[in-house]
Amino acid sequence: MQETLGELIYAPWVYVLVALSVLLDVFLPFLPSGVIVVAAATVAAGAAAEAAESAGLAAATTSAALPETFVLVLCAASASVLGDLVVYRLARHGSTRFDRAVARSRRLSTAQERLGQALRQGAGPLFVLARFAPAGRSVMSLAAGVAQRRTREFLPWSALAGLAWALYSVGIGYFGGQWLGSTWLGAAVPALALFGAGGVATCLVRRRNASAPRAA
Repeated sequence: MQETLGELIYAPWVYVLVALSVLLDVFLPFLPSGVIVVAAATVAAGAAAEAAESAGLAAATTSAALPETFVLVLCAASASVLGDLVVYRLARHGSTRFDRAVARSRRLSTAQERLGQALRQGAGPLFVLARFAPAGRSVMSLAAGVAQRRTREFLPWSALAGLAWALYSVGIGYFGGQWLGSTWLGAAVPALALFGAGGVATCLVRRRNASAPRAA
């Protein structure tokens, strides 16, 4: 079983799956992209640990899993930035149509107003924090596009947010695989840590938005 999991995680299609899931969840927030990233990192670390242990090379466990985890971080972060950029461009060039759709909902209008105000005040750290919240990257990318933020202002924060999220997701999956192996428990514990970070980020984003002054 362990050997099979190890062969699967080393297959190129796993990285394609990770990249596609992260890219598409900006449009479909219900996709479990974070869980996929965590599970892939968990299996990579667990498979490397088992292989090193069976070969009597416990000290080589970390170095054996590093190439796979590095590629996972690269795939997840790059796909995150690309997805953000696509949504930002669509919102920026189609802001009039988007505004009409948002205007039909009082709740969305209020959220857009507050996010737009926060972005105008310089909310780069908020963008990074929102990346961990469910659907946060979608909302922030849309808000940045509608607010007509310049690409050079948007892209660095998107890159930082994507990298921070990818490092955290792969990191907790990696350590889960190292400590608990490629088991259901090894994947469940990091996934819970990911959901926990999302819950905390959601509370902090809501608190920040509630305290932001409304636009006149």
